[in-house]
Amino acid sequence: MRKSYKFRLYPTKEQEIVLVKTLDVCRYIYNEFLADRKNAYDRCNIGLGTFDQITQVKHIECKIPVQSQIKQDVIRRLGKAFDSFFRRCRLGETPGYPRFKGKARYNSFTYPQSGFSIEGSKLKLSKIGNIKIKQHREMEGRIKTCSIKREVDQWYAVFSVDMDASPEMIDPATSIGVDVGLNSCVTLSNGEQLDSPTYYRKSERSLAVQQKRLSKKKKGSANRFKQKTKVAKIHRKIRDQRLDFNHKLSRVLVNRFDRIVFEDLSITNMVKNHPLAKSIMDVAWGQLIQMTESKAEEAGKYVELVNSRNTSQKCSSCGNIVRKGLSVRIHKCTECGLELDRDVNAAINILNLSTVGTTGRACGVMDVSLGYEAGSHPF
Repeated sequence: MRKSYKFRLYPTKEQEIVLVKTLDVCRYIYNEFLADRKNAYDRCNIGLGTFDQITQVKHIECKIPVQSQIKQDVIRRLGKAFDSFFRRCRLGETPGYPRFKGKARYNSFTYPQSGFSIEGSKLKLSKIGNIKIKQHREMEGRIKTCSIKREVDQWYAVFSVDMDASPEMIDPATSIGVDVGLNSCVTLSNGEQLDSPTYYRKSERSLAVQQKRLSKKKKGSANRFKQKTKVAKIHRKIRDQRLDFNHKLSRVLVNRFDRIVFEDLSITNMVKNHPLAKSIMDVAWGQLIQMTESKAEEAGKYVELVNSRNTSQKCSSCGNIVRKGLSVRIHKCTECGLELDRDVNAAINILNLSTVGTTGRACGVMDVSLGYEAGSHPF
């Protein structure tokens, strides 16, 4: 099992200049070898592979010394972009040919095997030096790679760690169905609901002001670069808020329940509904499910995705189909007389569709409490 740790770096001004130049060299290599692949196919109908280009990258002359493994990793990164391109072509999806990278579109480089080490409060990087690192927690397992990442005006080190062994799966004793939505971020089959934080909506006005100022700046000017940084910082704040919320919510779910059941949603198709697309992206359902899966795997618990067909229309008591539009928030069954919130009804249906660990005790309505009032913050 792989796990990632992300720590903040605090380089000096001189070290930051070296880091930026390293990024520029990596971006130059990426663009040059992308051009080689394109020209070889257009002119000679020859496809260049990753291994062919790795043997050539050592001949590239760089303005500053860059470790050889970093250069090789750039070629592997380009190879993965082409692998994804060919996969999309085979599946009949929109191909999306790999693009040349501009300055704002290449923000990380990787030490794939060696050339880095943590010595006290410093991260030692080959060809760069010792950079102050804020290691706020200990790392478990064997460190495999170290990626240096730039996020606007901040730098981070991301370590990929190989855990020695996966934990044993436990026998699920408590289970919960989770219905994700827009009015309520999540609704549980035990009746608990949590309102959507809508971080983007709350920052939309200030973001619009800064973007309007950016549109008036002259392209290529220093003032435009400064204003562009202000816009990027707002986006970063929204992303960090959403990330923090989903980390905490997924932790609550994994700590409380042994089996967590979500709908298997096609979010890519759902965002094609333009009136709802912004709200769907703001609540980040996919990120929440992914984080819950990661934490559950580490804890030896279960996360299951079930078919979402008719989970909102089907009565959780008798199975009767009760058709209703999105504006109808209460489920009323004409057959058995069941009346409850439509999202709670959907969450119970989601739980009933689960096939993992069926010997475990399922949580009915109000059976297990998360320990907070409906609509309030769980942490």
